[in-house]
Amino acid sequence: MNPGFYLSLASITLLLAMTACSESELSTRAQTTATSPRSPEAACTALNGMRIDASRIALPTTGATIRSAELVSATAQGNANGEYCKVLGAIHPATYSAPDINFEVNLPTEWNGKMLQFGGGGLNGTLVTGLGHYVKQPNSEPTPLARGYVTLGSDSGHQSAGGFDGRFYLNEEAMDNYGHMQIKKTHDVAVALIAARYDSVAQYSYFLGGSQGGHEGFDALQRYPEDYDGVVAGYPAHNVLMLHLSALQFTRALMANDGRSWINPEKAAMVVAAVYETCDALDAASDGIISNVAACLAATAGFRSMTPDNPLRCDGGSDTGNSCLSDAQIEALVAFDQPYETGFPIFADDQGTAVFPKWTPFEGSTFRDGGQVILGAQGPRGALQASPADATNRFAIARDLTLDVFTDFDALAYAGRISDVAPRISANSVAIEPFRDRGGKLIYFHGLVDDFITPYSSIQYYQRLQNRFGDTLGDFVRFYTIPGMGHVTGVFNARVSMLDALEAWVENGIAPAGITAVDANQETAGRTRPVCHFPMWPRYLGSGDINSAENFSCVE
Repeated sequence: MNPGFYLSLASITLLLAMTACSESELSTRAQTTATSPRSPEAACTALNGMRIDASRIALPTTGATIRSAELVSATAQGNANGEYCKVLGAIHPATYSAPDINFEVNLPTEWNGKMLQFGGGGLNGTLVTGLGHYVKQPNSEPTPLARGYVTLGSDSGHQSAGGFDGRFYLNEEAMDNYGHMQIKKTHDVAVALIAARYDSVAQYSYFLGGSQGGHEGFDALQRYPEDYDGVVAGYPAHNVLMLHLSALQFTRALMANDGRSWINPEKAAMVVAAVYETCDALDAASDGIISNVAACLAATAGFRSMTPDNPLRCDGGSDTGNSCLSDAQIEALVAFDQPYETGFPIFADDQGTAVFPKWTPFEGSTFRDGGQVILGAQGPRGALQASPADATNRFAIARDLTLDVFTDFDALAYAGRISDVAPRISANSVAIEPFRDRGGKLIYFHGLVDDFITPYSSIQYYQRLQNRFGDTLGDFVRFYTIPGMGHVTGVFNARVSMLDALEAWVENGIAPAGITAVDANQETAGRTRPVCHFPMWPRYLGSGDINSAENFSCVE
């Protein structure tokens, strides 16, 4: 059926008349309206009230409704995106008890023929507008919408104040929408709107996000490969269920020994200073960035011991103040340095592994990022990892509102439920041949001092891809690690033009090369580093401006 069938006309009189027409007459009239010359304002406002039938959305819904369509002028206050049509609407659930998926689609008057879907963050729950820069994009560059992209995003099918409110998990459809279905549903609605507004289809379709948005990028290529030509996934939470089980182990390590294992902010700063003093110069540059991670892990081996030769250890192993660590606190750091294992298989196929990799306490973790005190400012229950651990394990797995997961949750007791939920909310499959075979390209990257999502999760996924695809992997996947980059900020607050690299690869066959990151930290603003393909890292050449990428080379 012609996409224009679903276009509601601005005139109420005509709309009432159309309802009395046969389907063939309605289709013909709507087609004439959709293809006739219209001003941008008329074309935009005609979308208001549009109903998109469930048959246009490939996954179960009861259709979608456009709640508003407003033309935003290029001169509107605060608008740097050029003239565009801002469309807000809702995708209605298949089951009456589930929430709507609220979405925004922005249709530029000067369209470049492409669409870009933005990912969310945390457990979602707030509308992703698609109006701003993509994750880690240099602020000096125009936004994708200003470049002519149709941009789109959603709230993933539940509404919350942000953060880690896990109550939506109690509704199975809401959980599936968050897990992956909202990506396809929102995409299909955008396709219908593009057809109605431009009487055309997008030439290229991209997905770009970081954190949970990076996870959603993995969902896009793993589950819906026919819909996307390219994906950029930053620091992805793709193995999210295992991440949140590991977060529980992380928090419990701080709670151990009746709370004596907790490391306060002053002690954490002492550990960070000792690690950077030991490791900063191992990449030939004393610049506050640890790039030679392997050498750093070897150099800090003594920090893990509970013997007198550990320079971090308090005399006798008891807590004697903020200038040292007790044995209980060293025990917590050592626990962070170990992988998490469920003790039972989660997946029956190649969608995952029951081992989640270690964190980074001895190779550059700063235990602070974006204003967050990672280990908790007042105690272990305030640690960053406590929030996702509680949300997913209490609401999605145990489904017990009163459960204290930090004291009473046993993964083995919920093995069946974990095995059911994991493939619904994680995106850990390496069986991505369909994406490869249609010419899809993936660029993903991770900061090496990420305290929110360990970079070893992305490394583990890349190693699994290598095992599956061997030397051909580089034909369609590129993975980069960025020293000093955290989850939100970091000692090197990287900004990278990843969309440009993806466009060149997908549209012109030019594989990524020579990518440079710019530091956005105020005190070091403008310094640059090469972005190295894993397992390479940037080493200073020994001369020239230490703040310039041209004086570094990527080495193994």
